[in-house]
Amino acid sequence: MRKLPKFYITTPIYYVNDKPHIGHAYTTIAADVLARWHRLKGDDTFFLTGTDEHGEKAELAAKNAGQSPKEFVDGIVEQYKRMWKALDISYDYFIRTSDQLHENTVSKLIERIYANGDIYKGFYEGWYCIPDETFWTELQLKDGKCPECGREVKLLKEESYFFRLSKYQDRLLKFYDDNPDFLSPRFRSKEIINRVKEGLKDVSITRTTIKWGIPFPLDKSHTLYVWVDALWNYVTALEWPDGEKFRTFWPADVHLIGKEINWFHSVIWPALLFSAGIEAPRKVFAHGWWTHDGKQMRKSFGNTVDPIAIAEKYSLDALRYALLKEMPLGEDGDFSEKTLQVRLNNELVSELGNLLNRTVTIAAGFDGKIEGTPELDSGLDIGSISELMDRLDTHGALDEIFAYIRAANKYVNDKAPWKLKGAELGNVLYNLLEAVRIISILISPFMPGSSKKINLQLGVGPGKLADCAFREFSGKVTKGDYLFKKYETHPAESSKESAPDRSL
Repeated sequence: MRKLPKFYITTPIYYVNDKPHIGHAYTTIAADVLARWHRLKGDDTFFLTGTDEHGEKAELAAKNAGQSPKEFVDGIVEQYKRMWKALDISYDYFIRTSDQLHENTVSKLIERIYANGDIYKGFYEGWYCIPDETFWTELQLKDGKCPECGREVKLLKEESYFFRLSKYQDRLLKFYDDNPDFLSPRFRSKEIINRVKEGLKDVSITRTTIKWGIPFPLDKSHTLYVWVDALWNYVTALEWPDGEKFRTFWPADVHLIGKEINWFHSVIWPALLFSAGIEAPRKVFAHGWWTHDGKQMRKSFGNTVDPIAIAEKYSLDALRYALLKEMPLGEDGDFSEKTLQVRLNNELVSELGNLLNRTVTIAAGFDGKIEGTPELDSGLDIGSISELMDRLDTHGALDEIFAYIRAANKYVNDKAPWKLKGAELGNVLYNLLEAVRIISILISPFMPGSSKKINLQLGVGPGKLADCAFREFSGKVTKGDYLFKKYETHPAESSKESAPDRSL
């Protein structure tokens, strides 16, 4: 039996010191879109997300909440799971770093790295930012504060075990050279490579002052540094080393992360894997930051956006579409409700929703035979869309799909089906219904709820990418509700929401 192509995609595991926000939602929705696309292609797909639960930041947050660390993180984890359900995230597994399987597997991996001669005891001194769980050198500080978030740092000196990262400098550089797609997008690779060329220092991997963490298997007076603990989630979720999932899906095809954690994933993570004798992932893709009113969106800045509130206000699929359409994956973007409103009205209502409404309104009242010659098949390049998605260019793929939607709307205007009868009308309706059926398949990774609504009105089941070709239309059309509601942007209007354009 021929094995299906496989696709393994991960989000970062999200830190549990506070509730999730739209930055987490963006990464997870993007990963969800890619996972759904590969399922659409027929690939054997595994989509992992989860939570990073150890370390001083969680310990302090729990103390401030008057709870034990486990009680506190359990509550935050439930918030993440509720959000992913509300945002229709189709993950295959949700990993927690407090899972016993994870703790046991990480201990085995540390023992393997130690046996390879890559762990030794010493003392660590450095400036530590608790919120970012990151150490900085004196030169890296900005005005004596964390260069990343601008908050206070504290000088720490303690006994620690170290990982010999310096040992893997040359191997990392060769790996980057041999695997040019590993550091993605390409414009981020130069920074990483130059930093590695400047020289790598061994990294501290344990703490003695933090109790909420995985006990260090070689010395129980230490706990593992949260980042070293967290990175292993990508293999422990697959039940390394003997699990069927590990044999099927490793190496990861895409680690989708925010650019602020690129160093950990692009340098420390492959070096740890080299030491453990495990193949490195195929791609680390570092996407950009969302800003809000021009400022980086962070919980600590108090300028985050609640994605569930936005989804309830505008619809879930409007949120999913706007996040993926607003900026190419990899670049920075600024979140704005006004921009979302424009996209909702001009693209989702006037283009996609109006095409469906015009088509089913005429088709539902037609008592002739829906058949004809393909005339709308030449304007759609499935190969191009598939190539864009394989490059993680979700933005470009949406451009292609909506260009076809606009072409189908032009076809309606040009053919004026409300003036036609009999076989001529049957031919136009055949082309429109098949075009809409194919569009429903193509948008299903981005807007799964809207795709289901379209299928119900067409009377067809969900399709695969292989079904994106004109064939005999076999559905039964039933006119339903409008896909999207237009957002009324004029405050003088009595209602903020109105029905979409109903014109034919």
